[in-house]
Amino acid sequence: MTTTSPPTSGRPGADPSTIIEVSHVTKTFVSPDGSPLPVLDDISLDLREGEIVALLGRSGSGKSTLLRCIAGLIAPTAGEVSYRGQALNGANPGVAMVFQSFALLPWLTVRQNVEIGLEALGIEPRERRERAERAIDTIGLDGFESAYPKELSGGMRQRVGFARALVVEPDALLMDEPFSALDVLTAQNLRAELLRLWQQKDFPTKAMLIVTHNIEEAVILADRIFVLGANPGRIRTEITCGFPQPRNRHDESFAALVDQIYGLMTGRDTRPPAHIWTQAAPGEGSPIDTPLPQASVGGMAGLLEILVAHGGREDLPKLAHELTFEVDDLLPLVDAAQVLGLAEVDDADLHVTDDGRTFVAADILESKQIFARRARERAPLVRAICNALHTTKDGNLGEGFFLDLLRRGFSEDEARQQLRIAIDWGRYGELFDFDANSGQLALDHSSAQPGI
Repeated sequence: MTTTSPPTSGRPGADPSTIIEVSHVTKTFVSPDGSPLPVLDDISLDLREGEIVALLGRSGSGKSTLLRCIAGLIAPTAGEVSYRGQALNGANPGVAMVFQSFALLPWLTVRQNVEIGLEALGIEPRERRERAERAIDTIGLDGFESAYPKELSGGMRQRVGFARALVVEPDALLMDEPFSALDVLTAQNLRAELLRLWQQKDFPTKAMLIVTHNIEEAVILADRIFVLGANPGRIRTEITCGFPQPRNRHDESFAALVDQIYGLMTGRDTRPPAHIWTQAAPGEGSPIDTPLPQASVGGMAGLLEILVAHGGREDLPKLAHELTFEVDDLLPLVDAAQVLGLAEVDDADLHVTDDGRTFVAADILESKQIFARRARERAPLVRAICNALHTTKDGNLGEGFFLDLLRRGFSEDEARQQLRIAIDWGRYGELFDFDANSGQLALDHSSAQPGI
């Protein structure tokens, strides 16, 4: 049987159980105007034999970028990724990946999809077929060898993804949100099946590294969890999950750890970002260092109404469970409420402020006035747009002016997303309007004077 052999030499004194080492990795992309766009900031971690490690973070934390650096698909701007003590200079020879989108070739059968990696390694056809069929049997898809991806459910297609990765017997299995495209029950079953296989002596990989935004998923699977902050991604803390498998999500220690991580992920990062701006108090930062959360006014208002109905304070994990939200669904709404000073987070508890209660209880006209005042005071991009429009003779400016400024700190897509959110917030508060045909932003002269 042919397998990929790890390097036989490495750094003197290196721990032989360490498969992957990430040392002070920073990754910066270049925005369309040529300015730097930091994505990862001074990341250091390792992956050792016999463990499952989770990279847990919100959107913008660079989780997938870090995973691709580890896989050798992209090179870090600074720092180093090593496999078995040898610095990577190209694709990592000791890993295989499972993707969120399944990434199957639709014109190939299940067995042919699983054989692709073996064919790339130069394995002869008979051995390829035997190993592929064993992997398919291991992952629970025997009988479907000749089926095409379109004939399979989402869960079955992801099983093919796992079989394709495991058949090459990698030192480490890298997984990028592998369960997020599946329904809740299918994801739960596949996680349990993966853990069962992992605990078998003949499981064909020595370690697993999973990227996820799902806190409970990380606590269920991982021996260690690295919690990443966002914009740019940096490690906020490393957590060791000491309780044995299988883990009971109703156990007090499990719930306490989930609560602790919720608190970490909803709290503000006190370290300064990697670019030249520093973290500022609400309303005092720039549109770059205080980006707008990806949340609609209606979504945030709905969250506040639910919170008030719960007495004004609720445990975030409990609230997320009741609303059947993932963490990436709930936290942008929480962020929006915090930016506007309508709610606050204390550890893992979310509680409404006095202004938040007034906002919820107000009629639609008063709620718009409260929102407009808060947005101008505390949301830097909304304030910047209002101030810029008030400096012009006719209260009009093209969107290109604001996009050019935003591109100094965001990618093209992110800059447009930030402006779209600001326009939605400005329209709701009747601060300014936007003509999509002309691309012009204009003051809403039906509203009150600046500073309402």
